[in-house]
This record gives sequence, C-alpha cells and structure tokens, in this order.
Amino acid sequence: MTTPPSTLTLVAFAALWGALAGALLPRPAHRFSVPSEQAGEGWRGTCPTGHPLRGWLGRASCGECGPCGPSYAPGALLLPTVTALLCAALAAATGIRPELAVWLLLAPAGVLLAVVDVRVQRLPDPLTLPLAAAALALLGAAVLLPEHAGSWTTALLGSLALAAGHLVLHLINPGGLAFGDVKLALGTGAVLGWYGWPTLMLGTFAAFLLGALYGMTLALVGRATRRSTVPFGPFMLTGAFLGLLIGAYAA
Repeated sequence: MTTPPSTLTLVAFAALWGALAGALLPRPAHRFSVPSEQAGEGWRGTCPTGHPLRGWLGRASCGECGPCGPSYAPGALLLPTVTALLCAALAAATGIRPELAVWLLLAPAGVLLAVVDVRVQRLPDPLTLPLAAAALALLGAAVLLPEHAGSWTTALLGSLALAAGHLVLHLINPGGLAFGDVKLALGTGAVLGWYGWPTLMLGTFAAFLLGALYGMTLALVGRATRRSTVPFGPFMLTGAFLGLLIGAYAA
C-alpha cells in the first residue's frame, strides 16, 4: 500500500519547517542555559568570549567573534535534524487535521526545553509557562475548526491533573522531581489530554518508564548513585511526543 502524495507533501513540509525552526534554536539554547546558581540572572547576555548577544534566534556563533570564533552551541546541526524528524513524524501520524499546526508550532519549543534541561538541569519559567499557555490557546483555536480530532476540555483538565500529580510527587520528593517539571506538566498534560485520558496516561507512563530505565542504566555503568539527579524534562517531552504519535494515529 503506497502513501498518498498529499501525505508525502505534508510530511515533507513538516520536515522542512522543523529543520528551519531547529536551525534557529542554538542561540536561545545558549541564552537560556543558565545554571541554577545563576538563575537570578534570567538568561545569558554574552557569548563565551564575552561579546554581547543581540536577539534570541539565530546561528551558533557570535558575529563579533567572526566565522572562526568559538561555537556556543556544540552539535548545533543536531537541533534542526532532530526537530525536522519530530515534525515529520507528527505530520505522518496526525495527517491534515487542525491540531497538526499546533504540534508543529510547539515541537521546536519542546526541543529547546529538552536541550536546556540536559545542559543545566533546569527548566526556565519563560519557556515552560508560555508553552502551557500557548498549547491551550492554540488548541482552543483548533477546536473551532472542522475535522479536529480532540477535546479542548480534556486538554485543560489533563493539564491541571498532570500538573497536580507532579506537584504531589514534588512535595513528597523535591530532589527527585523538581518544581520546573511541575510547570512543564501543564504543557505536556494539555497536548496529551487533547486526545483523551488514555493518551495522557500513556504519555505519562512512557515518561516515567524512560526516565527510570535511563537512571538504572547510569547506575549500572557506575555513572550515577541514588543521590544523583537526572533531568526529567527530556523524558516528559519524549513521553508526550510518543503519546501524541499514538493518540493522533488512533484518533
């Protein structure tokens, strides 16, 4: 069975969008990657050599340093590649439905959050809270269009429920689940809740399973102990991505 040309065109467009959006992420990834002890500064304002940075989107090198200057985003080519693959997969699973535009707009932000959390084990409020607000606002617009396959009410309830559940876990064990993860749960709960409670539970289970497997692997190879902290944001975002793929395909 061959894939319809319209689907191939949609996937190609989504991949192109992802590549272009991902190419703009190195600079915000650098600027938002502020360690927790410097969180009061908000974000970085200079490149590694001290030149001031202007703007939030752009390449992974400082204009004043010149083409031979140090890159402040090692592996910058990875970002457009990963974002393109994620967007293409979402387009293939969702098809021509209004919520696909929402997923394509949110995917680069998810990649950015994952990169920042991996680098400094912190999820900045200027990213997590607007992500949740944007998800609910965009899904609220999508629900007004024909042929959508989700529920805005469930998205809202899913956002609140997942954040409440993560808040309980944070209060029980603040070292195991940071408050930034609670805020991120507002956004991941919204996108997973769009396709219903089963999708929400599936994406949440996937996040905790992946996080546990990663932690166990680190412990087995001697790179972590019971006191070690592991950034959970990337696993929450991966779980949300997997849940979306299955939820969109089954819708």
